[in-house]
Amino acid sequence: MIPVFDGHNDLLLRLYNAPDRREEIWLSGEGSGHLDLPRMRQGGFAGGFFAIYIPSPRAHDDADYQQQMANPPFHLPLPDLIGAAAAQPVALAMAGHLRWMERASDGAFRICTTAAGLRQCLAEGTVSGILHMEGAEAIGPDLDALYLYHDMGLRSLGPVWSRPTVFGHGVPFAFPASPDTGEGLTPAGKDLVRLCNRLKIMLDLSHMNESGFWDLAALTDAPLVATHSNAHAVTPSSRNLTDRQLDAIRDSGGMVGLNYSTSFLRRDGRQDAAMGWEDILAHLDHLIGRLGEDHVGLGSDYDGATIPAGIGDVAGQQNLVQAMRHHGYDEPLLRKICHENWFRLLERTWGQ
Repeated sequence: MIPVFDGHNDLLLRLYNAPDRREEIWLSGEGSGHLDLPRMRQGGFAGGFFAIYIPSPRAHDDADYQQQMANPPFHLPLPDLIGAAAAQPVALAMAGHLRWMERASDGAFRICTTAAGLRQCLAEGTVSGILHMEGAEAIGPDLDALYLYHDMGLRSLGPVWSRPTVFGHGVPFAFPASPDTGEGLTPAGKDLVRLCNRLKIMLDLSHMNESGFWDLAALTDAPLVATHSNAHAVTPSSRNLTDRQLDAIRDSGGMVGLNYSTSFLRRDGRQDAAMGWEDILAHLDHLIGRLGEDHVGLGSDYDGATIPAGIGDVAGQQNLVQAMRHHGYDEPLLRKICHENWFRLLERTWGQ
């Protein structure tokens, strides 16, 4: 079993939606969702980025969105902007859930703010967690709240999810489609990038449209990172990265985490778990070929996406590792993809 450090999950949203059941969800494993502590241990989940995500009120029934994504082509409209006043209570509640997870785990889970801490957890067999923010709605344009979240342990931030913020514009869910879908960073967004660089908060390009990608790339002094994105050349989803974007990430010393969402993996763009390993391995081959083997990792999107049936949930994580092994990836490369590349990336980004 090779330990896996993961680039993205939405477990905090699951806990936020069922706070009265969080002990059952986290500690016991109630059988739904993709993540809980028992299944993490079973699947060799060493740790990952735990996302604060502010859910959007749906303009129409969510089942309609799911139906469209299951039957491409589709182009879902961007949800409306959510202001900081509405977002902050949700963000604080989710940050609190992560702290509760640490306290309730009796030493089995630890929040980390340094790469050395992540390595120590790996050596000890402790599951590690990084507090991440997927969309910066909970930070106002004056950026004051960013200092507070940093004090609470925030070390990774995506300025947008797939909707607009005061900082920039998210890319809509669309297939087939280009990520070049609108305007880039706002002046407040450029200030956010500069402050994240000063505080050594990793910036996540996932969900950002192409104009925003290039605006951020021109400003940042840190490696470019997409925690949970795939290759547009394999699956032409708006959420996937073009070869030109991948080249920029490589040249910056950055990284891409493979997203397990079937909509971004399948060549037909369908949200359907019934798929084999061929398309998943095609994305990994393309990412490794374009970025190099030191710049590719895993970014599952557990508890936030439809996952291939061959993985199912975190307990099936080693099925993917075995598929990569059978595909010809040797053990040193598997260790890089599964955790080493993430640790080295965070050492370059955080400087510790």
